[in-house]
Amino acid sequence: MYQAWGKRVFDVLVGITALVCLAPVLCLLALFVRILLGSPVLFSQQRPGLGGHPFRLWKFRTMTDAADPTGRLLPDHHRLGKFGLWLRSTSLDELPELVNVLRGEMSLVGPRPLLMEYLDRYSPQQARRHESLPGITGWAQINGRNAISWEQRFALDVWYVDHVSFQLDIKILALTGWKILTSEGVSEPGQATIRPFTGTPGSDTDPPPA
Repeated sequence: MYQAWGKRVFDVLVGITALVCLAPVLCLLALFVRILLGSPVLFSQQRPGLGGHPFRLWKFRTMTDAADPTGRLLPDHHRLGKFGLWLRSTSLDELPELVNVLRGEMSLVGPRPLLMEYLDRYSPQQARRHESLPGITGWAQINGRNAISWEQRFALDVWYVDHVSFQLDIKILALTGWKILTSEGVSEPGQATIRPFTGTPGSDTDPPPA
């Protein structure tokens, strides 16, 4: 019952409440992004949603448009300043995704929406992460975030798809707050963010249930 309609009702109620309560914060963040990082304030990109179908994701930009003399954008670690890194570590850059939740393109909890180009790189087991709406936070985000391997993240995503429940979603949302406060797993060790997913050799393994 929760998967059929309860999860959607929960998303809408919490999403509307969060947008109303956080409206002043959103406006203030938009102002600082405009001043410190430039325009446009929002970063928009096509991402795969339920069943791998594309949708347009919205979040606050965290990087500048700094480029080399030829006009090519500089590497991420050169464009991701202290303010952008803070936005990512606190996950405040994700707040505009609440609009995606209200539009039914995302859920509060689910596998994170990654890049469209990754779709043909997943194994059949990994591709099962798209059997659920993508989420603002998820099971992988509270179990390592960007500090774990791609294979571990996908295994955790699939585990969530197989165990969706109201109790699990509440647990994930509560633990997400703690992870944000402690800034755990913001980036992969030695990387400004996380290295691209290029595919997985061999077979997948499932994580043990928590």
